[in-house]
Amino acid sequence: MNGIDYITEILKREGVETMTCFPSNPLIESAAKAGIRPVMFRHERGAVMAADGFSRTSDRQRFGVVAVQSQAGAENAMGGLAQAFADNVPILVLPGGVMRREIHVRPNFSVAANYGGIAKRVEAIYDPAQVGDVMRRAFHALRNGPPGPVVVELTADACHAEVPERGLSYVSPKAARQQPAQGDIEDAVTALLNAKKPVIWAGAGVLFAGATEELRTLAELVGVPVFCTMPGKSAMDETHPLALGAGSGMTTLAAHRWLQEADVMLCLGTSLTRTFYGQPVRRGKTLIHNTDDPAQINKDEAADIALPGDAKLTLAALIDTVRGRLGDGGARDAANVRGEIAALRAEWLATWQPLLHSNETPLNTYRVIHEIDATLDRDNSIVTHDAGAPRDAMVPFYTATTPHSYIGWGKTTHLGFGIPLMIGAKLANPERFCLNMMGDGAFGMSGLDLETAAREGLPITTVVLNNGGMATYPPQFFPTARERYGVSKMRGDYAKIAEGMGAVGITVRSVEEMRPALEQAQRCNADGQTVLIDVSSNMEERRSAFR
Repeated sequence: MNGIDYITEILKREGVETMTCFPSNPLIESAAKAGIRPVMFRHERGAVMAADGFSRTSDRQRFGVVAVQSQAGAENAMGGLAQAFADNVPILVLPGGVMRREIHVRPNFSVAANYGGIAKRVEAIYDPAQVGDVMRRAFHALRNGPPGPVVVELTADACHAEVPERGLSYVSPKAARQQPAQGDIEDAVTALLNAKKPVIWAGAGVLFAGATEELRTLAELVGVPVFCTMPGKSAMDETHPLALGAGSGMTTLAAHRWLQEADVMLCLGTSLTRTFYGQPVRRGKTLIHNTDDPAQINKDEAADIALPGDAKLTLAALIDTVRGRLGDGGARDAANVRGEIAALRAEWLATWQPLLHSNETPLNTYRVIHEIDATLDRDNSIVTHDAGAPRDAMVPFYTATTPHSYIGWGKTTHLGFGIPLMIGAKLANPERFCLNMMGDGAFGMSGLDLETAAREGLPITTVVLNNGGMATYPPQFFPTARERYGVSKMRGDYAKIAEGMGAVGITVRSVEEMRPALEQAQRCNADGQTVLIDVSSNMEERRSAFR
């Protein structure tokens, strides 16, 4: 058995059933022979981003696997890899490599030498006897510690050589979860129970740990509201009376008020990375910081109490400790907390009703979001934004209910991520309706992968806000360049393009057409057809931002 076939056997043993890819890699044929389905994309970046979408909705129980070609293929994959690295998403990337004698010969591209800054772990196979050990380390890194992309470079001659018997050594590594010391749990509970106005800050680590039920239980037990970061959006049902909503750089009034006024913040499953695409941690708070990566603690924010460990185990320990002190009676009058949240939500929504219910044409962005929110079966859908204006408008206003009913992303924001992300999510969750909303600028980055969705029988729906330009960069950004040279202007009949790629194209020019288009899209997706809804929309610049 050569190295490539042994890697395929290992993937089968690990339960891998699909592998995204483009355009060539020896694993593609080997995997197909073994019954692993290769899903071919139109660009390496899209293949990596789809693996990301698969992993984001699989809670470290399954992993997106992607194979790309050596050299240019590995170079093209870097954008998708950087997005997964920034958002701490575990994917297995298997790029081809050159012959060993060519590794250090310019201009040959070495993954092992160049991927280090955008991956959790990078290793190359230089000898066929290494295969079992390298792959064991790879799956250990996928399952344990802080999540992130893991890369194994398949050096050509080494991987095509016969694996010696001593190299057939693969043993599947298990997940080993850790929890904080009980003394630190006790300190955290003391701070939480003694707080005047505490808040829980929930990140993507809560989702990856499968800890959403524990999060709700703790919130209800101590009567503390929950704010979700953008990557953590859907960790708390946003219809729950203790849910403050989620935030990118934009958020809800209730979230803003609590984050501003809280004296104690219990931050769970989060890096607390300072980012333009997230809410700030304001000074003067008692900060309790939980993450499975100790290197993130005291990185950007000073932690008063550190709780390094798995979010699910941490939450379970917190719940047990609270109950040990209070029983099931609760810590405070949650009715007052819920009443304050409801009043703030009503105040906030009142100011946005004219936009959410606007009948103007071209359609207002917020009316489009309102129709999506009102039309979909939110419990059984997966929805995402794209970079820029769709993200800023959608994160506060779309209602996430079940885990992964919304995918928030973007510490780095690669335009066009939404389409391949949703294809990967559909691959992992074929029973769910998968929708992404993007601008026309984003469509230009990944629109051809609508053909991938149609060809591969992975039906998704894409809503394109067709406003003829890049809404995040309005005219005041480049007044001369825009007027003289048309910078940031663009045009296209995206429904027609979709039709040409085997998808269903629907054009929406009035508010009355929006909901029927979404209903048609759901029927078409259920019948296996990919859909693009081309919405004539405005350049709405207002955002739910607070200063």
